[in-house]
Amino acid sequence: MSSEAEMSFEEAMEQLELIVGQLEDGDVPLEKAIDLYQKGMKLSQLCSQKLEQVEQKIEMVVEEGGEVKRRPFGTSMEESGELE
Repeated sequence: MSSEAEMSFEEAMEQLELIVGQLEDGDVPLEKAIDLYQKGMKLSQLCSQKLEQVEQKIEMVVEEGGEVKRRPFGTSMEESGELE
């Protein structure tokens, strides 16, 4: 198993889904549930960081007129006013 720092987004999501499944089943003792929850939160933060890194790379690649066109990631062109 990879350390969290070396873990890919896909690996982190897979582990997070397993943790969520275990917690949803409800057959986990309280102490283990707390440990799983904490690990899940770390994995969630890792996924968020990796998504932010990818967003920054995409913003650098997508240039319009020599400038990086910035808008909140996930915002459609219609919502940002770019498509009229």
